Amino acid sequence: MRKILSPVAGSVFRIQALVGSRVAVDDEVMLIESMKMELPVLADIAGEVTALLVAQGDVVKEGQPLLLLA
Repeated sequence: MRKILSPVAGSVFRIQALVGSRVAVDDEVMLIESMKMELPVLADIAGEVTALLVAQGDVVKEGQPLLLLA
């Protein structure tokens, strides 16, 4: 299992990768809104999303786990 972490503090604006979906390296899995900017969260490995650890609208801290890839 690999955790994908939030690159910045902010709120979850949109989740693009759902549980069960396959992602490739550099696929956008989520958007984080921080200081009125939308910042993409990219997969750093290929795999299948096994768990979402946040929901749309959640406030997250920098480094917080967002989802799990297997």
